[in-house]
Amino acid sequence: MDRAGGAPGPAGGTVDEYVRRRPAAPLRPYVAWYTGYRQTGLAPARHRGLPSPYLTLILTLDDRLTVAGHSDPRRPPTDYDTLLGGLHTAPTLITHPGRQSGVQLALGPLGARALLGVPAGELAHTDLPADAVLGPRCAELHDRLRRVGTWPERFAVLDRLLPRLLRSAPRTPAVSPEAPPEVAHAWHRLLSSAGAVAVSALAAETGWSARHLTARFRAETGLTPRAAARVVRFDRARRLLAARAVRRNAPPDADPDAARPGVPPRGLDLAGLAAGTGYFDQAHLAREFRALAGCAPSRWLAEEFRNVQAAPPAAAEEWEGQGLTGHR
Repeated sequence: MDRAGGAPGPAGGTVDEYVRRRPAAPLRPYVAWYTGYRQTGLAPARHRGLPSPYLTLILTLDDRLTVAGHSDPRRPPTDYDTLLGGLHTAPTLITHPGRQSGVQLALGPLGARALLGVPAGELAHTDLPADAVLGPRCAELHDRLRRVGTWPERFAVLDRLLPRLLRSAPRTPAVSPEAPPEVAHAWHRLLSSAGAVAVSALAAETGWSARHLTARFRAETGLTPRAAARVVRFDRARRLLAARAVRRNAPPDADPDAARPGVPPRGLDLAGLAAGTGYFDQAHLAREFRALAGCAPSRWLAEEFRNVQAAPPAAAEEWEGQGLTGHR
């Protein structure tokens, strides 16, 4: 189990917890990570929900989650008890009044049919109440999580109840429980190559034309192969950037998984990061950050050195080459 953040402080003090664990083995083809977070006694703030190769399921444990800015800018601010978000290529802005707690699940898009009953493409570029897709099963899961008091207990609830979703996901006869194998192959190749494989190569490997592959891939995931490659590359770069910033800012005797919010990075090699993650140069990396995160890399680190999606250092490096389904 990965852990970052502090233990509860004195009564009325600050609590800042971040706990992450992989699900039980039968769920790993569908769910990459469970993340538990709890913060109290902090200043009101916002963080950016960034594009990633995963759908997001959030179940709050106390206050509602406020999405102040959606990836679709036409939508007004929305409060959620539970949230399900699809793949997207623009940031969402989430605000909190100095406290927030919940459990977040990273869901692989190829497992959406089996777990949610719909292809991930039907959920792309949006967020909505999770019960709009999961129905009454969402209320049961949410209630069980709120009844227990520790992260191991909450993660055990997920391990126990999520397999029921696999057996009971509402789907029409037209919705197969599995994605087309050609789309699954293309998705795995994009993940294993960190977004470096060309669409023409994917088409040749699947035996489909590039046009047909693009259409089927977008219908399944909500993104074109080119857009998915862009998100995969960005997600790897920002996780490695966060990991390097944690290491450079931590004192010698600090918990290596503890982030220090608001501490600016020292001497980060953005040019080297760009070269190592598939960008032409540092300027290319900066442009992609502004397009996908809405800000420059340095501003992102300063605003929210650790947010709900950011992996601890070891996990950030382990992410490379891993993907869903199945997650190695």
